Amino acid sequence: MELSIDVETYSDCPIKYGAQRYVDDTTFEILLFAYSFDDEPVEVIDMTKDPLPERVVDALYNKEITKTAFNAAFEMLCLKKYFPDADYTNWECTSVLALYCSLPASLDNVSKALRLGEAKDARGKRLIQFFSVPRKPTKTNPKTRNMPEDAPEKWAEYIEYNRQDVVVERAIRKRLLSLKPPAIEHEYWLLDQDINWRGVKVDMELVDAALACNDEIVEEATESSKILTGLENPNSTMQLKEWLTARLGYDLETMRKDDVSNLLAQDIPSDVRKVLQNRQVLGNSSIKKYLAMKNAVCSDGRIHGMLQFYGAMRSGRWAGRVVQLQNLPRNYLEDLDTARDVLKSRDVEMLDLLYGNPGDVIKQLIRTALVAEDGHRFIVADFSAIEARVIAWLAHEKWRQDVFAQGGDIYCASASSMFHVPVEKHGVNGHLRQKGKVAELALGYGGGVGAMKAMDSKGEIPEKELPGIIEAWRQASPRITKFWKDADSAAKQVVRTGEPVRIIQGNIKFFKSKGFLFIELPSGRRLAYARPRLGLNQFGSESIEYDGMDQVKNTWGRVETYGGKLVENIVQAVARDCLAASMLRLSKAGYKIVAHIHDEVVIEAPIGVGSLEEVIDIMCEPEPWNEGLILNAAGFENPYYMKD
Repeated sequence: MELSIDVETYSDCPIKYGAQRYVDDTTFEILLFAYSFDDEPVEVIDMTKDPLPERVVDALYNKEITKTAFNAAFEMLCLKKYFPDADYTNWECTSVLALYCSLPASLDNVSKALRLGEAKDARGKRLIQFFSVPRKPTKTNPKTRNMPEDAPEKWAEYIEYNRQDVVVERAIRKRLLSLKPPAIEHEYWLLDQDINWRGVKVDMELVDAALACNDEIVEEATESSKILTGLENPNSTMQLKEWLTARLGYDLETMRKDDVSNLLAQDIPSDVRKVLQNRQVLGNSSIKKYLAMKNAVCSDGRIHGMLQFYGAMRSGRWAGRVVQLQNLPRNYLEDLDTARDVLKSRDVEMLDLLYGNPGDVIKQLIRTALVAEDGHRFIVADFSAIEARVIAWLAHEKWRQDVFAQGGDIYCASASSMFHVPVEKHGVNGHLRQKGKVAELALGYGGGVGAMKAMDSKGEIPEKELPGIIEAWRQASPRITKFWKDADSAAKQVVRTGEPVRIIQGNIKFFKSKGFLFIELPSGRRLAYARPRLGLNQFGSESIEYDGMDQVKNTWGRVETYGGKLVENIVQAVARDCLAASMLRLSKAGYKIVAHIHDEVVIEAPIGVGSLEEVIDIMCEPEPWNEGLILNAAGFENPYYMKD
């Protein structure tokens, strides 16, 4: 039996601060509870006046009944507030089912992408705004929220909206259930719930000090620029451009971050330099991370829900939410302990005296605001060059695998292979290592000059050398270039004929089923491409097209792909499966994971329990499906998080 569920809720806390913070608020309550057992008609319980039926409550505790919802993590979280000891192991998420098929993340867009007859009720946003979020009181109406009795007709509409959501969710599940992921993915999803529910402790003393010091720095920079420019608002791009044009004698088209950095690298008047430096201080977006932490921290002193399962389409990698752990600034200060203490003292002058740039210190200490509980420490371990290892393993590029087996430096080895000379880091021909590094990072998925330029952001490699480096890299890695061609050819053949094709790389299978092109990974998981067809690319050559999310426009529509891009999807997906499998092994070994960033795992463990060495050993254990893949990891133990 299945129980389909959808809830509508209220909380004074904005949902943008994270679902856990939203539910943790004392004002949180479930307003409406829509449900359906199997194909029975959808019922809606008005929980502002009625309790849940006994049959529903029993089902929540019954491990034999599958509970489903779209973005089920939210429904589970809400119901935990009412039924903390209910069964949460037999829930399944219809959103994950859609994401597994590379469909959009929202209920409305999934139903449209699948062209279902059932559609999400368009009145939803208006009704949610009316009943589920606080209202601003006025002189004529001092109420801070709208109640059902304030607008009975709208409340009746809200009930129908809630009912229709279950109808749509059930239709999506029926359509996609036969394409559900392997059973192991359910274990990964449950592990993800544990990690998000566990959360990470925040050093609020550091967060509050960072915000206070930043306010002081911003106020000082603003006043400084006002005096130097005479402008009323020196943070106004338009006003500042006019002033700079007058001082420099030429027009500035844009005032982006890079434009400011480029100007500062030139010989400019001292007042212009100071104003531009102030501009950098005023535009320090990193402070938003501290604000996000302050807004998201729950009553237990921890931030929860910072990871989105299957957040990256196709590869299935996790995505960051709330504080966005995936793009935290790096730290390179040598003595972080001292810097943290000085920041906590809120002494901006001392920060300036010791480090010269207080704003940059605050930026570097963002990671360190995530701390282990008293009596605990973090064990942080990161897979080393995992994508390079995976592509070498899949493509059977033996010399690369030998480098990893011998603990070598892949950037040196790549440069040596390309230029046919020995290359050692800080040694003989060491200057070639950077070219090897840029090539490794840019060319593994069929990239060319554009990819090289993007990766070589400092422009250290002359443009005239790029074509030769690209050609040398490809000649040194013939099995990887063959991987691109084989993947491209297999996908086109499947789309053209409908017959399945296997390629030698990883014994990966390409096939069509139920309107999707699927690529079956070594783990058994599949990558999905909806409504595949063949078309012509901008060069007039045959290309693979499918329906998907345009990553630039963020719209659903026609997307083009090719062999190198397919290999990128495959490699990143295999790397994700390695991470997921390692985290499950760590969990079963008793390690409590509180976060993970890219290919790095953050564990909170009691002091004296467990070790970095054991964590690395567990992470690098092979699975039956990745036998022969040479994995390695490195890390550290520390009371707070940082970039080692």
